[in-house]
Amino acid sequence: MHIEKVAIIGKGAVGLLYGSMIESALGAGTVEFVMDGERYARHADDAVTINGEPCGIATVPASRAQLADAVIVTIKTTGLAAALDTMEAVVGPQTRIASLCNGIRSERAIAERFGWGRTVLSVAQGMDAVFIGDAMTYTHSGEIRFGAAEGTEAGVVDDLADLYARAGISHTVETDIVRRLWTKLMLNVGLNQTCMVYGGTYGSVLEPGGEQLRCFVAAMREARAVAEAESVGLTEADLSAMVDLVRGLDPAGMPSMAQDRVNGKLTEVEEFAGTIRELGRAHGIITPTNDWLYQRVRVIEGSDSR
Repeated sequence: MHIEKVAIIGKGAVGLLYGSMIESALGAGTVEFVMDGERYARHADDAVTINGEPCGIATVPASRAQLADAVIVTIKTTGLAAALDTMEAVVGPQTRIASLCNGIRSERAIAERFGWGRTVLSVAQGMDAVFIGDAMTYTHSGEIRFGAAEGTEAGVVDDLADLYARAGISHTVETDIVRRLWTKLMLNVGLNQTCMVYGGTYGSVLEPGGEQLRCFVAAMREARAVAEAESVGLTEADLSAMVDLVRGLDPAGMPSMAQDRVNGKLTEVEEFAGTIRELGRAHGIITPTNDWLYQRVRVIEGSDSR
């Protein structure tokens, strides 16, 4: 199936980044941001810019949206339930679905609603997009890693790979995509939460001997221990590769949870520390760094100092 029409659910940094790349390569009208009525009323007239240029991608309410060849979900997981309802307007019998949401849970929720047949497992990594106010900036577009779930139908992965290739989006089809999902979760558990709690950046979190670096690595090691208990074999080399990935990003940039702190928004802490703490308890693994990060994030979310 040749994908010509793409609906994106989630008009944040990741959605703007990849949506703009797809529309730039495939032509005007290829991409639409689709929102529920309430979000559309709040955001339809936002004057969003991407690297200083106005974003020309159309934003439409679900009530006026048409079926899409592919749906890419880029929302924060705090809004996943509402996003599933919005997707009803654009998912048809042949629609391919990719979630670029953080964590390891979104695809299962999507598949429970729309089936595994057209759903792939995905992560986006290596981008340094920052979205503050109405301005999104980036220097590195990163890459999408994706692959078939157990129930994904033949051809779905190839169709999405063709779309990403035509759009100039760096991508890799993974033979063990579950391991890649956990590798990205390990990174987010350390990087996102540490930068949020300390008000850090990609540069400050790597300062040698710093408390941020200690916290970053300790949180990842707890995630790695939980992954091993879940029969996902992450290694110390995987952890080091994620640290090296951060070294390649704009040192002044910051991950999404740190941006949430600046923008005064609720975070995805349940997807990160929440997941590791829950699974840690189930396997009898202590997670003191993630326990502390979870509590600190909740305090900051509830304060007026963001």
